[in-house]
Amino acid sequence: MNAHLQPTGSAYFIAKETEKAEKHTLSVLVDNEPGVLARVIGLFSGRGYNIESLTVSETEHEAHLSRITIVTRGTPHVLEQIKAQLERIVPVHRVVDLTVRANALGHERPIEREVALLKVRGDGETRAETLRLADAFHAKVVDATIEHFIFEITGKSSKIDQFVAIVKPLGLIEICRTGIAAMNRGAQGM
Repeated sequence: MNAHLQPTGSAYFIAKETEKAEKHTLSVLVDNEPGVLARVIGLFSGRGYNIESLTVSETEHEAHLSRITIVTRGTPHVLEQIKAQLERIVPVHRVVDLTVRANALGHERPIEREVALLKVRGDGETRAETLRLADAFHAKVVDATIEHFIFEITGKSSKIDQFVAIVKPLGLIEICRTGIAAMNRGAQGM
């Protein structure tokens, strides 16, 4: 280990120095019951793993199942540990590394989308420019007054990041992002 890097409680320092951290999207099918999300999150925080994005929603109402989508970063060894530890949590039915499956299907990444709401100042000279930029990014106006706009934008996280960067100097007031929803291509389910 490098002298300037001191070990912490994080699992990232356990990995071999030669392994490179990768960004992966995991899909976890769980029972929709109180405390399940806390247990999944507790697994990450208790072992020093970071969550870059987290979404959860009930997807199978009759079966009371929810799908948790987690974007995390780690070495291949750490990612395998995360997956194995998630599979051991009792109400977890299935854990799929969508990034690994996408690669096996010949794709770089799974289909990933995010939704964001942005409140942007919309008065004076910048009003028309703000609307032009929103149109270029296919952002929908969901609320407007003579002082501001609220835009809804859907797409890859990088697209949303670009839109945020462009409207920031025009008067970005507030932003709310959903986190990533992801699914692999092809006829096979999770």
